[in-house]
Amino acid sequence: MTDNTVIVISERDPGLPYSKGLRASELMVTGLSPYRAYLIAESVEDRLLGRKLRSVTREELDDLTVEVISELAGDHYATNFLRWHDIVRLDVPLVILIGGATGVGKSTIATQLAARLGIVRVVATDAVREVMRAMFTSKLMPTLYTSSFDADSALREPPPRPTDKVIVGFREQTAAVAVGVQALLKRAVVEGTSAVIEGAHLVPGFFDLAPYEGKVLAVPVVVIVEDEDLHRSHFVARSTDSSSRPMERYLQGFDNIRRVQKYVKRQAMSHGVPIIPNYSLDQALSAVIDLVVDRASEAIRIGAGRKQPRRVAGLEAIKR
Repeated sequence: MTDNTVIVISERDPGLPYSKGLRASELMVTGLSPYRAYLIAESVEDRLLGRKLRSVTREELDDLTVEVISELAGDHYATNFLRWHDIVRLDVPLVILIGGATGVGKSTIATQLAARLGIVRVVATDAVREVMRAMFTSKLMPTLYTSSFDADSALREPPPRPTDKVIVGFREQTAAVAVGVQALLKRAVVEGTSAVIEGAHLVPGFFDLAPYEGKVLAVPVVVIVEDEDLHRSHFVARSTDSSSRPMERYLQGFDNIRRVQKYVKRQAMSHGVPIIPNYSLDQALSAVIDLVVDRASEAIRIGAGRKQPRRVAGLEAIKR
């Protein structure tokens, strides 16, 4: 703190000092980038020091934070901050399901999203497929032993024309992995643990959320990259990050990957699942967070797993 001044949050036992880093982490649930969140947290500290306060209640701190967010970032982020305080009071786990074709950025979005929302469990459907490989031989379920975009190579019989064999193989693999996805949803309900699940196999229409309604807040989304050159560039970046994911293999199967994306997008549209274009990481993260906040707020409104919400005086001030 400036001039060694410590501002204590009085409602915390034993009265912990205000932390810019902690406040910035809390602000990222609104969809703000880490840099902007830290600037706002720093501005909050400056205003507290300017008021020469030695202690502040959590409620007073939140109201000041809302005021600063509204001024520096806009009412949208201020509203998200207030809504999130009610969302954390839901007594059902939050499960975000991020689908999309290979190379659209699902893993990166899932990891960053989990960090911002304080979710510790991130599961990839590729891991589910690996577990299933240990249970079923390649002769019994051959498509499990291929990539999502070349599962057609494991089909026992060629599909009748004019059926797209790439999509037939992908559907067969997805249907098998969907069994594991259902098990993950059931585990979230039993343990009451929030999770982010991501993978090419999270195709709308292949997993059923109806049995978990009211028991888990499930938010499915499909990520796409419309621009072919941008999509292709993701594999170049991936190859520099990990030698275990060679660029050439993905580029050779790029046409198949694009066909899979077209199919998954069509499935999302027909099942009413939101589609998030990934033009930039911050934009995609902000869009997913907005969706999560909207879905959670809707659950609160209909009383699903709701506890008594905190006051929203800051939100009313924004509206005025």
